[in-house]
Amino acid sequence: GELSAARTEPIAADARPGKDGRNNAKLKVISGLLGVGFDTLKRREQQRRMRRLFAFSCAAVAGMVLTSGLAAYALIQRAAAQRQTVRAEAEARTAQVTTRFLVDLFKISDPSEARGNTVTAREMLDKGASRIDGELAKEPAIQARLMDTLGSVYMELGLFKQARPLIDRAVATRRRLQGVEPLDLSESLRHQGDLMALQAEFAAGEKAYREAIRIESARPDDHESQIRLASSRYGLGTLLAQVGRYADAEKSLREALSLQQTLYGTSHPAIARTLKDLARALADAGDLNAAIPLMRRAVSMQRQLRGSEPHPDLAEVLNDMGLLLYDGGDLDGAGKFFRESLAMNRRLLGAKHPEIANGLENLAMTVQDGGNLAGAETLYLQSLDMRRELLGKDHPIVGRTQMNLASLQYDRGETTEAIANGREVLVIFRKAYPADNPEIARVLNTIGFWLTMAGEYAEADQHLEQGLEMRRRLFGAKEPDVASSLMMLALLRNAEGRHPEALELAQNAKGIYVAALSADHWRTAIAETAEGAALSGLGRYPEAEARLTHSVGILSKNTGAPLVYRTIARRQLDALRKRERHTSVAPPIGKGAEYALAK
Repeated sequence: GELSAARTEPIAADARPGKDGRNNAKLKVISGLLGVGFDTLKRREQQRRMRRLFAFSCAAVAGMVLTSGLAAYALIQRAAAQRQTVRAEAEARTAQVTTRFLVDLFKISDPSEARGNTVTAREMLDKGASRIDGELAKEPAIQARLMDTLGSVYMELGLFKQARPLIDRAVATRRRLQGVEPLDLSESLRHQGDLMALQAEFAAGEKAYREAIRIESARPDDHESQIRLASSRYGLGTLLAQVGRYADAEKSLREALSLQQTLYGTSHPAIARTLKDLARALADAGDLNAAIPLMRRAVSMQRQLRGSEPHPDLAEVLNDMGLLLYDGGDLDGAGKFFRESLAMNRRLLGAKHPEIANGLENLAMTVQDGGNLAGAETLYLQSLDMRRELLGKDHPIVGRTQMNLASLQYDRGETTEAIANGREVLVIFRKAYPADNPEIARVLNTIGFWLTMAGEYAEADQHLEQGLEMRRRLFGAKEPDVASSLMMLALLRNAEGRHPEALELAQNAKGIYVAALSADHWRTAIAETAEGAALSGLGRYPEAEARLTHSVGILSKNTGAPLVYRTIARRQLDALRKRERHTSVAPPIGKGAEYALAK
């Protein structure tokens, strides 16, 4: 109980208000019991309370963040649901308006519109196209959909002039609209690419396809976009094959095929279609050995898919199988497939239809090349009459059939009649295709050759030069179609005795074929034949004999080469060996040879 110099903690505390208070009184008692300084213990208590407060604060903040996140998520989901609702409502309205619009097409309020009889599909299309602007001016999204739809139908009917403004406007409208579904735009772009390919606007068509591919590729996990991406790659591949870019075409078609196999498995109509067109691209590139097995796969797949019932897709692939066998020189095999396709289309389509006319024309080619010119003429005339009745006398497909008939006339020795028919076809094509077109160039090339054989060199030169320049504008300088024109021009120069020019032309054609096909391809061998003839005309006999011997060897072994070219090469070689000091004029070349070259 006495004072000392040692500091001690109080063991008593005053818990009354205004004194220590409850908390400090408790700490004083504890500090006395434990022998720990009151200040130390108080700081510890403050730190504990701060940690507890901090934990509570963190928990509160976390709760607020979570609540805010949930609220934001709910708002986002609500907005998405609202967008889906708006889209669903828009789609429902689009479907409703579209259905009403299409149903109204079948209503004829004025009997004169039906010409007192029935309404044709063409009449309904024209009626619909004329109503789009007036009735749907305030519905641009629906307007674009219908323009795209009607334009696509016009395109399928071969009415390209009517299809073009509709599809172009569909693209422009969908590109301009805010919030438009990107796949809607890509669909119209793909249709635009399809139409441009048919109209030989290859650069613009490729651009449209590639824009569609970019849109569809931006959504790689979207099932619908993958389906459309496969379709766009398929369309691009077929366009590239048309312009002779065979390696690029094969790449694009194989990409489409891979996507389709991922989407559909091992068997599907889209897969069969892509196999078919891949086979055609390979055949056009000169690889029939690779093309024919692929086409047989496509035929087999279509037979499995369609069973015993006839189907348009099966009839089409049977026809294309016939074309490949025809290109390979198997006339009997080609005729068998052409006949099966024709019989199936007759069951499906009746006795009079564009596909029936097409089948008759293809069958006529095999009959013609088999030597039965009278039988071929009957088939060509049946096809031509049917096409004129169904499509009109100025339709480009009518012109194609008429050109095949002209080639038969030429094979029969009716040169004057063949040239006159060819000139009529040229008028049809120039009316149908106001710009450069492969069909125009092909006819120019063929007529030019016929005029060469008839000794009309000045006029032949005009046609061949025009055809060559057109092909260069269409395809560039290094494509097989250009080589075909160079070949025909080389024949003219040899016939004129202008052997240095003929040699240069033939060597240029040969170089293109080597790069695009191979050094041992039969088309390359034909160019080599022309080269040998020019060298012979220049008196360079050893070089000429080497070229001609090589080309004869290739052509005699390749059944895909038309017989006429084998005959030309053999005659040139025989003439050289007899040391004839003039260029032998080649025997007439029929339609089959020129068309094979022009692929």
